[in-house]
Amino acid sequence: MKRFIILAIAVCTTLTSFGWGQKGHDVVAYIAECNLTPEVYQKVVKRLGGHSLVYYANWLDNASYSDQYRYTKTWHYANVDEGFTYDTMAKNEKGDVVTAIDGLIAELKSGKLSAEQENIRLRMLIHLMGDIHCPMHAGHLSDRGGNNVMVKFFNQETKLHSLWDTALVEAAHKWSYTEWEQQLNRYCTAEEKAEIAKGEAKDWLNESHTIATEIYKVSPAKGNLSYDYIAYYAPVIEQRLLAGGIRLAKILNELYK
Repeated sequence: MKRFIILAIAVCTTLTSFGWGQKGHDVVAYIAECNLTPEVYQKVVKRLGGHSLVYYANWLDNASYSDQYRYTKTWHYANVDEGFTYDTMAKNEKGDVVTAIDGLIAELKSGKLSAEQENIRLRMLIHLMGDIHCPMHAGHLSDRGGNNVMVKFFNQETKLHSLWDTALVEAAHKWSYTEWEQQLNRYCTAEEKAEIAKGEAKDWLNESHTIATEIYKVSPAKGNLSYDYIAYYAPVIEQRLLAGGIRLAKILNELYK
């Protein structure tokens, strides 16, 4: 039992390096799913072995700890230190979320993948499109994307990265992922979605970095964050999850049209 508890603590600690918690990734995947054309939806589901996008939304977080997919551990983020941009920041030789998304799209577009390879790359893309829209995944390399910044959330000590991955999403709205989609997607017009969908991976990472820069300023180490913080950032979380879903849908609609 003691060994199990130690292992559980270690897993919970290391998982904080990844993106949105389960709910956030499910939301991005479901918003994308609801914005696919009927024809594309059928094609994507077939390539996912009959499963929905939501089914695989969190798959890569666990897979990245396996020997087979350990090479993807750096793909979940792209750290940008203060005073740098993504272009001027030294790149991780093992890849980052921008290079990973660009590479996956190119491979899926090539038509050279086996059915199994296409299945795996779709799973990866679904997850990473959530990660790139999580602000702290464009946080500082010097503090590991906020993993070394400790704050208090309602007097409970937590990592700034963990706060943004999970706790803040759940505090903003106690919704299921389907309710998140219904509330965020329902009033977004076709024109607004077309505007949101613009850009490419580097642009979306830069958006996250801009937000992260502000987060650092208003989230002082050891600061006690509570209701005002939730009220201020809930709309930001809503926008990032919606954008991630709409942009993922655009990519898939273009790949499988």
